Amino acid sequence: MKLTIEWIYETQTKLQIKYRSEAIPAAHAFLLIEDMKKTGRMKSYSLTDEHDSEWTMKELKKYLQELEIEPHNVQLYFDGGFNREEKLAGLGVVIYFEQNNQHYRLRLNQQAHYLISNNEAEYAALLFAIEQLEELGVHHQAIEVFGDSQVVINEMNGEWAVSDNALASWADKVDAKLQKLGLTAIYQYVERKQNDEADQLANQALSGTEISAKQQVKRKK
Repeated sequence: MKLTIEWIYETQTKLQIKYRSEAIPAAHAFLLIEDMKKTGRMKSYSLTDEHDSEWTMKELKKYLQELEIEPHNVQLYFDGGFNREEKLAGLGVVIYFEQNNQHYRLRLNQQAHYLISNNEAEYAALLFAIEQLEELGVHHQAIEVFGDSQVVINEMNGEWAVSDNALASWADKVDAKLQKLGLTAIYQYVERKQNDEADQLANQALSGTEISAKQQVKRKK
């Protein structure tokens, strides 16, 4: 999570000047305010996150303490496969995260029978992945999202307009879930070979093999 700080600074001559910072990591914002308060010249301040929600220092301190024991530094990989003949989709998700000073990998997949195209399968896989973050308790932070679908990645990061009504509905669902969790997604396109784990999970779902596995790893991918 990043925060923007607005504060009133008073000079030795009692001149008050209003400043506004750029969006900075929450931990940096906390330390900066603590440091400025020591000068005695900061007369007032406010903290606002990416969703225009205001934070108090007490709330921020609690958030930073909880972050140490909650999942963070999340990297999410998703992939959707679609069998046109059977009208069957396979959704694959791999989530890397840190918790309690340990690194973990969560691998999940799922079949879907309600889709009509490969692009819908990709969007469904992304939504499925975000739903898993909610189950993990991930909230109010930035996450990295990797996928090999140029359509989904470019539409979700705003580079392409979403012209298909069905895909627009999926995009709205993803955005709504992210907003609910206070998450900021940083979307990055990757080649299929860099998304091989999620791709394999999607194919296994298509063949009827369900997987749900959490494993401690030495480091994130």
